[in-house]
Amino acid sequence: MNISEILNKGAVSVNLTAASKDDMLSELVDLLVSSKSVRKADKPEILKRLKEREVLGSTGIGKGVAIPHAKCSKVKKMTAAFGVSKKGVDFKSLDGQSTFIFFTLIAPGETPGPHLKALAKISRLLDDRFIRERLRSAKSDNDILSIIRSEEKKSGS
Repeated sequence: MNISEILNKGAVSVNLTAASKDDMLSELVDLLVSSKSVRKADKPEILKRLKEREVLGSTGIGKGVAIPHAKCSKVKKMTAAFGVSKKGVDFKSLDGQSTFIFFTLIAPGETPGPHLKALAKISRLLDDRFIRERLRSAKSDNDILSIIRSEEKKSGS
């Protein structure tokens, strides 16, 4: 499974505008709704699950990256959204720094294996400083998708 297979083209944004953690989670779920990856009626439940996960510990992993994720029985297949905030957000990251890159993953409740594999792939991708810089400076949503696909080809995933 490639990241690009679960990342809907319509759920990518190079210009996230939220200024707080809760607003960012909402904006990311809005990307999933607008791309028809999830139903609008399911947004409250998905947001609730994401916020419950954040209570366990911030998904702001540092280096300007957050990977908010949750399992939700309302979704039938794993889906993802990706966005870049030019200003950065205080996402309560482990390193205390602002967060600029957001990769949200929502999985059906009964699939822990694929969910964990996807999180590992996303983490590996975003651990590379060069890739993070390219993603942060992307000019368009299509550029984001091209960068991710290009890196997947290089790594053979």
